[in-house]
Amino acid sequence: MMTMSEIRYSVQGISCGHCVNAITAEVSDVPGVVEVEVDVNAKSVTVRGDELDDAALRAAIDEAGYQIS
Repeated sequence: MMTMSEIRYSVQGISCGHCVNAITAEVSDVPGVVEVEVDVNAKSVTVRGDELDDAALRAAIDEAGYQIS
């Protein structure tokens, strides 16, 4: 059985539901991602899944139009 891992990013510019939807959509497409949690107040993105690829997750957040701080 694989153990789920978790990576959390501080992301600039998260301010509304559109931000949450855009980031969730892009990050969910990354292989291995099981769950994406975007916290507007904390300006953070928490990703849970198996064998997460940090570079691919960072690229997905960038593709959504946001910068990891």
